[in-house]
Amino acid sequence: MEHIIDIRLLPLQEADREQFILDNQRAFKYGAQQEFGMRDDRMEEGEEIISRKTIERCMDDERAETYRIVHEGEVVGGLILQIDKQNAKGELEILFIKPEAHSKGLGQAAWKTVEAMHPEIRVWETMTPYFEKRNIHFYVNRLGFHIVEFWNKYQHGPAVPDDIDENWSEDDEMFLFRKTINNS
Repeated sequence: MEHIIDIRLLPLQEADREQFILDNQRAFKYGAQQEFGMRDDRMEEGEEIISRKTIERCMDDERAETYRIVHEGEVVGGLILQIDKQNAKGELEILFIKPEAHSKGLGQAAWKTVEAMHPEIRVWETMTPYFEKRNIHFYVNRLGFHIVEFWNKYQHGPAVPDDIDENWSEDDEMFLFRKTINNS
């Protein structure tokens, strides 16, 4: 019998925007530090793996849905989706779980909630840096995504945001993941 984890996705309130950005940066920095140690030259903005500009670009898009992930009354993470209902396509722009809440099934439970909220979406996409082994495991082995493309200095994906592309380097290698939902 599968253990059900109680997760709620609460739409981001303007008053929580700054904390959402800080929590997001902290979670991404934690992942890089786990992989590379305290000093990493992959930082976008000062000492951040993901810049404020990148997070705000995702949050401010007209198709964006931004949520806080809540478990047992505590904010444990957040996510940003881009929803294209006309084409039945969704993008998982950002998903993070606070480091102290890792490995408890919260990210997987949050994703199941997203899919239940958006049964109209048939194709989901997301991307992650090649070095994020935890994320690759999570998307492929836990959520059922497939790696469909590898972006690198020789192969830039058409969906790579301008603020990444203009500063592209060998260290910015990314995987594109896709999940197709079949309701048959």
